[in-house]
Amino acid sequence: SPDGSVAFGHRRLSIVDLSPAGHQPMTSRNGAWTITYNGELYNTAEIRSQLSLSSTDLRGHSDTEVLVEAISRWGVEAAVGRVVGMFAFAAYDHQSGDVWLARDRFGEKPLYYQARKDTLAFASELSAVMSLPGPRPDIDRGALSLLLRHGFIPAPHSIFDGVRKLPAGHILRVSGNGHVSEPICYWNPIDEALGAPKHTASERELIDELEELLTRTVTSRTVSDVPLGAFLSGGIDSSLVVALMSRASTQPPRTFTIGFDETAYDESAFAKGVARHLGTDHTELIVSEADALAVVPRLGKIYSEPFADSSQIPTRLVSELARRSVTVALSGDGGDEFFGGYDRYRVMARLSRIERRTPAMARRAVARTLLAPSVSTWDRVATSPIGRVAPRLTARRPGQKAHKLGRLLASDSHDLYRTLMSDNDQPDDLLLNGFDHGSYRNPIPSDTSPANRAMLLDTLTYLPEDLLTKVDRASMSVSLEVRVPLLDPEVFRFAWGLPDDSRIRNGQGKWILRQVLARHVPTELFERPKMGFGVPLGRWLSGPLQSWATDLLDPSALRVQGYLQGDEVSALWHDHTSGRTDRSAQLWPILMFQTWLDEWSL
Repeated sequence: SPDGSVAFGHRRLSIVDLSPAGHQPMTSRNGAWTITYNGELYNTAEIRSQLSLSSTDLRGHSDTEVLVEAISRWGVEAAVGRVVGMFAFAAYDHQSGDVWLARDRFGEKPLYYQARKDTLAFASELSAVMSLPGPRPDIDRGALSLLLRHGFIPAPHSIFDGVRKLPAGHILRVSGNGHVSEPICYWNPIDEALGAPKHTASERELIDELEELLTRTVTSRTVSDVPLGAFLSGGIDSSLVVALMSRASTQPPRTFTIGFDETAYDESAFAKGVARHLGTDHTELIVSEADALAVVPRLGKIYSEPFADSSQIPTRLVSELARRSVTVALSGDGGDEFFGGYDRYRVMARLSRIERRTPAMARRAVARTLLAPSVSTWDRVATSPIGRVAPRLTARRPGQKAHKLGRLLASDSHDLYRTLMSDNDQPDDLLLNGFDHGSYRNPIPSDTSPANRAMLLDTLTYLPEDLLTKVDRASMSVSLEVRVPLLDPEVFRFAWGLPDDSRIRNGQGKWILRQVLARHVPTELFERPKMGFGVPLGRWLSGPLQSWATDLLDPSALRVQGYLQGDEVSALWHDHTSGRTDRSAQLWPILMFQTWLDEWSL
């Protein structure tokens, strides 16, 4: 601004238009708006056409220039409703003095902001906001409680009191006189999903339509002036993305996967089979335990605020692998949330049926029976002769699963999802002066089916706050841009217009995605139990990471810090290291908070 009261800055990972014409901050042709922007638009050509802009009207061919011209012509609120992509941006209106912040529909790109008495700061990373001079804000103990419960801190909260995250699908206006508005929702997945027109076509026609739609969205994500590839796990979603890339490209796409020595966590053989069938230029890396563990001490820096999904480790490793060859990679995230892929959707439906058909007194009695033995007692039963007779009890963490089922049976329908998604149902027991901000209290109509309710809650919370956070921070830390073709508003509307049994059929999710993929890849290459992207965290904490964790959980250090109950944390740690029960799910958020504190010297 002319008086110096507004300043924008930018660090660019150049993807489209590598010339100075793509540099930011960027001002519109008429000088009315300036933008600083993180992300990628996928309908740039369409927006350029709507604006009637020819190549001679533009300085270059970046999506940034098209976005700032769209804002200059239509205003921020109308522009974000028309553009399709992943983005976080700030736009300055030179005439009014207003600054607008905006974040994409699904929350692929982050945006932190802090309003002080006389300053508003914003950035894609918390560390940038906190670089402002002045006293550092206090830790938000309610946000810390959410971290211990879910493994992440959902928007609008951040780990610091007074520093907010702009929620996905929202914009924020800061007036020229400094007034900060409440975030305004411009795209609501609940309204979009429940208002989606229902399909009336035949199953064959729906499969054809979805294949055509996904081909368009995948193709739109391959526009790049730098080398591009894809993550490939061999699962349904990533295999489908790569299959459609192969169909749309004249060159074999580059694909990347990592594997582990432990068979239970290794998907590399499945990925290799799909890559061989599709003829991709495939790169596989079998990482050693030492390679994986070397990432752990750096996680506090990579994630900027505490984050505790342990699949962050392989996500960082596969991002490093891909970055050696490409600057952009496509990912298959979103298929589970849109098309019913997670087991929890079936679990929610079964639990809701139990709630309807079983008297509350009977449910509570069964819950008390499950919760009466300790977690370690259940674990001992699983390894006893009884456990050998009932092999389902020998699954990983049987005691915690028995207790989880007990808590679920004791929950009412409004708390089922929250309980299901909690690694720790009583996080405040581990905190000094802890409190609960609450989570998953969203206005979804009560007549929404349990499975559909869980899918919507995943889209609102788990998808942006866990999965997309994990991928964005891991990839950007190595200067890799990850694009997610399934996260498209048209794909979302299509999915929610389907009959329920086109998503979940005979207890199996993603039915229609499987039908599309089967046109490109033999079913024997992808039909298998879902594995996830995990690591043997429990064994690592009892073995090679034990000394690292012991130092972070030192009771005297916890007392000095003043955030965690040292005795409660020590009891969890002893439970785990003694071999009584696997407590890695509860310990990992604590350890990620502690390593973050170390990184920030707090």
